Amino acid sequence: MSKWDRDYLSLCKKILDEGTEVVNRTGVNSIKVPSHHFHFDLSSEFPILTTKQLFIRQAVLEMLWIYQAQSNDVRWLRQRDVNIWNEWEIDENGYWNAEQLLPDENGKLVKQQVHKFFGKEFAHTIGTAYGYIVNKFKMTQTLLDKIQNHPEDRRMVMTLWQNDYLDTAVLPSCVWSSEWDVTDGKLNCWVHQRSCDVPLGLPFNVTQYAALLSMLAHVSGLKPGTIDWSIKDAHIYVNQVDGIKEQLRRLEENGDLPAPKLWLNPDVKDFFEFDNSRDLKDVKLIDYRHMGKISFPIAQ
Repeated sequence: MSKWDRDYLSLCKKILDEGTEVVNRTGVNSIKVPSHHFHFDLSSEFPILTTKQLFIRQAVLEMLWIYQAQSNDVRWLRQRDVNIWNEWEIDENGYWNAEQLLPDENGKLVKQQVHKFFGKEFAHTIGTAYGYIVNKFKMTQTLLDKIQNHPEDRRMVMTLWQNDYLDTAVLPSCVWSSEWDVTDGKLNCWVHQRSCDVPLGLPFNVTQYAALLSMLAHVSGLKPGTIDWSIKDAHIYVNQVDGIKEQLRRLEENGDLPAPKLWLNPDVKDFFEFDNSRDLKDVKLIDYRHMGKISFPIAQ
């Protein structure tokens, strides 16, 4: 039985039954609850949804883009057939273009075209977000040093929310902070998410951090432990409701499927040596069964 499917769809049902519909910058209303919390035990289950297909290759490659390649260049992803950041890519002239709700001269929110200039030096990137911050502060290297050489340290924190770099980020980090500890030979973390697109973002994010924790534990001689996940503003966009209802119907009619196992290449001893090519040769799922794709629209 997949505990993650049941916990995830319990949140979805809570949002649909109890949530509040609100206006937001994207121009597509969302239904939200103000907060939510999950707890995962990776020694019992690797969390990846079975009531809809999740593409592990794309999920892990995006995580490696941030924490291993430490890149903000969208072309790195596109070269590997990962297209999830295309809508936020700054163009070759240094502009990012989108349609969003913004106040007019009377303060009323109306749809407007956004043409924000970041500078040609940021062409093809998402600006000073995610991998840019990780690279600037060498966050992965620092965390690994503490895990491996100072496991008693209580300051194992990676925070992607850096005030000096918010204005030059296309999209400030949604999953913005993680705290780590080593206890009884297990690596654990607590993840904080300031804004959560539950149908699209959350399934990817949870599987990514579960893979990241497993990979860091693997190269540090530790076992995967627990993840606690705190969310502020868990929402479903109104144009995603039908897809979520389909997923809830699948669970009700078919139940869930057994969770798969995560396989990591035992020969890899350094996090930075995990294959990040399109084939993702060192990370695999064993016995992943799912109920097929559900497509959800993206709100910018």
